[in-house]
Amino acid sequence: MALGYIKEGKIAVITLNRPEALNSFDPEQLDQFNKALYDFNEDENLWVAIVTAAGERAFSVGADIKTTLPRIQNSAQRGEMPAPAICEDMQIWKPIIAAINGACLGGGFEVALACDIRIAAENATFGFPEINLGLIPGWGGTQRLPRAIPLAKAAEMLTSGRPIDANEAYRIGLVNKVVPAAELMAEARKMAETLLKPAPLAARAAKQAMMQGLNTTLLNGLEIEYQLEKYVTKSEDFKEGRQAFIEKRKADFKAK
Repeated sequence: MALGYIKEGKIAVITLNRPEALNSFDPEQLDQFNKALYDFNEDENLWVAIVTAAGERAFSVGADIKTTLPRIQNSAQRGEMPAPAICEDMQIWKPIIAAINGACLGGGFEVALACDIRIAAENATFGFPEINLGLIPGWGGTQRLPRAIPLAKAAEMLTSGRPIDANEAYRIGLVNKVVPAAELMAEARKMAETLLKPAPLAARAAKQAMMQGLNTTLLNGLEIEYQLEKYVTKSEDFKEGRQAFIEKRKADFKAK
């Protein structure tokens, strides 16, 4: 299988599984990855996802040069662009953690950028080498990177093709944490467990307000926030959270 997809309670673990090809996306892996994302998004019993990769050398180096790049070139002429759904217009408001080991380059970097929280192993590297092939990042990299780090640093990475290491990625705010490679998945699961504690509908609404607010004015963003606040105040989770606070007990949220 080009992709692993398992469910551990309320946590989904999606594993890119082509280590012999540095977990580059061939058509099979791309299709399986998208199916896993849609299943995670639609499964009411899943609240958080971890995206990671098999092997020690790479999270993913992006599109497979032999199989996927020609497909991208042909599709681009028709106004299409095969890409991971998470990098396009798929709206997933559930939190997604990227657990990044090794090289995180090109389309692999774009997948990591499309996740909400990024935890990197000490051997992780990040970059966009597409420019050396006469391309630009086509899965959202030119748009998400400047929203994640300072503009000047994003410009340097996008136009030079020079990769950065995990420590520099942490310094500029690209990743949330850097840990030894052996501790990567344990740290990702620890973060996932932390994200399971708050009211899930509220966490999703907060993510939605943040992401949609980035693409509009402050005034429109405040309206988005207001509408989502009205939505969560009608939820059973809000009633449970309030009652649990009054009774000084742990809330039992149901995502309803």
